[in-house]
Amino acid sequence: MKNIRNFCIIAHIDHGKSTLADRLLEYTKTVEGKDLQAQVLDDMDLERERGITIKSHAIQMKYVYKGEEFILNLIDTPGHVDFSYEVSRSIAACEGALLIVDAAQGIQAQTISNLYMAIENDLEIIPVMNKIDLPSAMPDEVEDQIVELLGCPREDILRASGKTGEGVYDILNAIVEKVPAPKGDPEAPLQCLIFDSVFNSFRGIIAYFKVVNGVIRKGDHVKFIATGKEYDADEVGVLKLTMSPRNEIRTGDVGYIISGIKTSREVRVGDTITHVVRPAKDAIAGFEEVKPMVFAGVYPIESEDFENLRASLEKLQLNDASLTFQPESSAALGFGFRCGFLGLLHMEIVQERLDREFNMDVITTVPNVSYKVYDKKGNCTEVHNPSGLPDLTLIDHIDEPYIRASVITNTAFIGPIMTLCLGKRGILIKQEYISGDRIEIHYDMPLGEIVIDFYDKLKSISKGYASFDYHIHDFRPSKLIKLDILLNGEPVDALSTLTHVDNSVTFGRRMCEKLKELIPRQQFDIAIQAAIGAKIIARETIKAVRKDVTAKCYGGDISRKRKLLEKQKEGKKRMKQIGTVEVPQKAFLAVLKLD
Repeated sequence: MKNIRNFCIIAHIDHGKSTLADRLLEYTKTVEGKDLQAQVLDDMDLERERGITIKSHAIQMKYVYKGEEFILNLIDTPGHVDFSYEVSRSIAACEGALLIVDAAQGIQAQTISNLYMAIENDLEIIPVMNKIDLPSAMPDEVEDQIVELLGCPREDILRASGKTGEGVYDILNAIVEKVPAPKGDPEAPLQCLIFDSVFNSFRGIIAYFKVVNGVIRKGDHVKFIATGKEYDADEVGVLKLTMSPRNEIRTGDVGYIISGIKTSREVRVGDTITHVVRPAKDAIAGFEEVKPMVFAGVYPIESEDFENLRASLEKLQLNDASLTFQPESSAALGFGFRCGFLGLLHMEIVQERLDREFNMDVITTVPNVSYKVYDKKGNCTEVHNPSGLPDLTLIDHIDEPYIRASVITNTAFIGPIMTLCLGKRGILIKQEYISGDRIEIHYDMPLGEIVIDFYDKLKSISKGYASFDYHIHDFRPSKLIKLDILLNGEPVDALSTLTHVDNSVTFGRRMCEKLKELIPRQQFDIAIQAAIGAKIIARETIKAVRKDVTAKCYGGDISRKRKLLEKQKEGKKRMKQIGTVEVPQKAFLAVLKLD
């Protein structure tokens, strides 16, 4: 056990985690020859296309240091704020972390928030400055920032380049020297912490775990504490590039178990595996439950696909524990699910994965956050969906969630960023200089305002230099109203939103204009209206597309043409009364990109 090292790699987006992981795998001869490609661990097509890590990936390496062989278990983690739950689970399975900072960009918001997460879990932090081969690298300035943040001696900071491989052996030596060996008692009853799982259509559900105490062997009769279900361990092993079976996995090591589990409800991330014969008294204190930030309805395009969508979401939840869902129905879209996501990128990725991995065509409604609604009697209900709002006459007030946001940026962009935050109803808490010309600004802002397009705008006005991180702070009373969109007088509940009084009129007007562009013309006029209660605040009309009924009369008497046009007019009147409007998927997502 003293020769095992479990560590993860944490950093902001695009600071070179996956590239550095490639070099570690190459230098320890874990991956060789034809398997060696860029971003080896990012095995999803989606990750390769976008160049981001979505899942944390575990892999075992062997490294010889001063004549002794060490087992290094590496977990590569995502950097985007929407996948911070993946990072927290990886950290729980490790004793040390490589904190990677880009030598050209310096410390950014996600660097700090991931670092605090690691410190809370008492991990040994090894600071690494990556990308020092770049012409734009500022190694000395970035070193100052790291020393200021961590309070570590300057000589502890390792300089490396994931591209050229410089400094990789120093990192491997530092992992062996500094990261403590896992603590645990090999003689105690078995306790394994599940930190991830994946669905395999041939072998059932495969759970990844870290052995905290005891030893697990092939063929053992085991029990999952949270669900109380018992299984036989058909196969246990360690995670190389592919799964590699072993006869036993000892204390402190990371591995996988296959026991023919068919239903996804039986495996929960954070659960504890123990033996049936000699069980552990209690479960390991696992992870806190994930709190979704953004809610949106996900509906199948064909209503008979509802059960398939449920099965697909359950399989996806195994691999992505931060996704939550519950059934709901909508007048416009039929039966579907109200899903909770950690952010807009998370929502986009889930939608894309449903399409690619499970071949499910879905419609996603406008995302919104959860509000606390108080009625006149003082009772509180939580509302995730504008259609679930009680009658306006019964509501006393509505509380909305506020976040504490931290924006780290170059001093040149302070003006535009402050304007943006104030436009989103932000309240400035404090601002402090980190080093030189870098400043950290703290704001309290309503979560509902940043859900839709805040992050995109922040990136564009700061030319990509501002980094953003947030956590839920509290709930505060707010003047919110429900904005309905009517098509030919019929409300479309999938397009209704809760919005602040001050923004409602401009928001309603922009919605109507956008929908006018996106809804195709029909044989009849379509009225698009935005309404608050019974009051219409904006209207656009999509004019009817007219068939040329007089085409066959060339020449001849005018009265013949008039007769045909009158006949068409009568038909149009009838159509207007019974016409229904087809709303394309693009229209539901238009709200996100109103600018």
